[in-house]
Amino acid sequence: MKQEFHTQLRLLREERNLSLEDLSLKTRIGAGKLEQYEAGTEIPSVQTILNLSNALEVPASNLLDGLQTSS
Repeated sequence: MKQEFHTQLRLLREERNLSLEDLSLKTRIGAGKLEQYEAGTEIPSVQTILNLSNALEVPASNLLDGLQTSS
């Protein structure tokens, strides 16, 4: 099943053992804003999604389209 952007963002961050603060430092996006992205209350711009995908070392499509999971 496909994950939504905010769920996918949190899963990828946690898989890499990054705190919100760690990801904030890598992306120069405030931890509070990242928290809003993960909660699904804010939608990032395309540029921000590219920034996040670079920091998480995944293709942007993994964040935008979600990944197939076996659950």
